[in-house]
Amino acid sequence: MSSLQRILHVDDEPDIREIVRMSLSMVGGFEVEQFASGMEFLENADNAQADMIILDVMMPGLDGEETFQKLREIEGFAKTPIVFMTARASDQDFKRLRDLGAADVLVKPFDPMTLPDQVREIWARTQQAV
Repeated sequence: MSSLQRILHVDDEPDIREIVRMSLSMVGGFEVEQFASGMEFLENADNAQADMIILDVMMPGLDGEETFQKLREIEGFAKTPIVFMTARASDQDFKRLRDLGAADVLVKPFDPMTLPDQVREIWARTQQAV
């Protein structure tokens, strides 16, 4: 099983990006690269590498689901585990996102102290499925 080291995070909210960055890098010890929109990420995808991607669902322009679908068309990200992060936490939303192919769905607000462990647990599950 390979190790989880590099996470790409896409969220249009600067405060959320900062909390996620601090949580995953300072608490979790991960290397984190962030983008403010799905479009910004896709424009830089050729230079980006990731073991896992965390995508906000609701973003202006390209939303998380559209970004997800476009990422799956890029060879380097076709099989990268993608986790959605959303404040809309209905069972129906969870099912739709998992049916799309998401590795999992994280709910906002999240606990910055436990986020790295949640991400590691999702990673472990995705590696068992391979």
